[in-house]
Amino acid sequence: MITKFGLGRDTFAVCWLSDMYAKCGLLDFAKTAFYQIERPDLVSWNAIIAGFAYGGDADEAMLFFSQMRHLALSPDDITVRSLLCACTSPVTLNQGMQIQSYLIKVGFDLGIAVCNTLLSMYAKCSDLYDTFKMFNEMTSNADSVSGNTVLAACMQHNQAGEVFSLLKMMLPSQNKSDLITLVSVLEACREIASLEMGDQVHCYAMKTGLRLDNSVTNGLIDMCMKCGSLRNSQKLFDSIESPHVVSWSSLIVGYAQFGHGEEALKLFGKMRSLGVKPNQVTFVGVLTACSHVGLVEEGLQLYRTMEMDHRVVHSREHCSCVVNLLAHAGRINEAEDFINQLPFDPDIVMWKTLLAACKNHNNVEVGKCAAENILKIDPFNSAAHVLLCNIYASDCSWEDVARVRSLMKQRNVKKVPGQSWIEVKDNIHVFLAEDSLHSERDKIYSMLQELWLQMLDACYVPFKDKLHE
Repeated sequence: MITKFGLGRDTFAVCWLSDMYAKCGLLDFAKTAFYQIERPDLVSWNAIIAGFAYGGDADEAMLFFSQMRHLALSPDDITVRSLLCACTSPVTLNQGMQIQSYLIKVGFDLGIAVCNTLLSMYAKCSDLYDTFKMFNEMTSNADSVSGNTVLAACMQHNQAGEVFSLLKMMLPSQNKSDLITLVSVLEACREIASLEMGDQVHCYAMKTGLRLDNSVTNGLIDMCMKCGSLRNSQKLFDSIESPHVVSWSSLIVGYAQFGHGEEALKLFGKMRSLGVKPNQVTFVGVLTACSHVGLVEEGLQLYRTMEMDHRVVHSREHCSCVVNLLAHAGRINEAEDFINQLPFDPDIVMWKTLLAACKNHNNVEVGKCAAENILKIDPFNSAAHVLLCNIYASDCSWEDVARVRSLMKQRNVKKVPGQSWIEVKDNIHVFLAEDSLHSERDKIYSMLQELWLQMLDACYVPFKDKLHE
């Protein structure tokens, strides 16, 4: 129609035509349309640059930017932000840094929107050091978006502890925390199982009125469940007038994971009676609940009818739950057959679930097969080696134990030490097995020695594992 009515070179019409093609993913068509414009203006250049940037082609976006500069056109905030948004991985970090250098060189006015885009680029492409460095440079005019970007970066880099330090910096500032802030902090509380910090976030949310938002309430329910506070989770759930499927799923999964399978199944039944449609997460919780209470056939029936009755497609998580359901009930061979008939390659979680069950039920043959499949996926998996050793030991196959141990030495595979943590007076203390690095290790080991003596006085006889030397 544009061509028919003689608008094939009209800047306005063809600019929007190019933009439409780009947003529909037809980047070659967008380029063809753009080159029909006789004298592209800044809006036209921004449209084509944004199209390739958001389409994931950073190189082509940079090429258009170079062409634009050769025509002596100065970029604006939209140009810069589009280019930076194209930098989404460490591979494109160098391009993002080149853009930043160019902006400094030409004296570009770095407004808060551009600074936040730069911050987001470092959060996606670099480490926390560069992200915090950028954040510190813009602290004077940082807003809630800036803080939320850094919080997300902390979680992305598995540094949940840094979230709380950053939150303390953000609270006294003029920029109030928003829903995204609270959701990120609750995620950190869940990650390190800090119920005390989660309670403080809960109080802050109630004080500011943000608690009424479903995303925050669901985050609180999930956090309380992960921290083992089932009662608080139930209270929060009961306070919701019309619970969403996410709320139901969080509660069902929580009860199931903590061994309250019957309660989880009751919730599932109530949820269905109220007309709430279950989702993939719901069925993970229900299948886990069936495993805990030994309802194997019921669980298998639910798995079979998921797609037909509830339009929920089977995922790897659901398949892992079925493996656990069968293996937990001692039906090891059925669990192995289920894995072998899957339409996709089984992942390491399924084989590890089967291997752990083989240890509990002393099934050497299937356990050996499971361990071999784990080591095909990850030859240096310490858990597989250790569990296989334990299986052979329980069967008194000491030559096989020695062989697996020798293999571990050859591959330099070491068992990952156990880790736990405790929160005392707002400080989180992390402990490793046989830890010698903690600042109060002498007091800790003295107390352990005292407890050991008390256990001996009480005639406690320790169980010594055959593998323990």
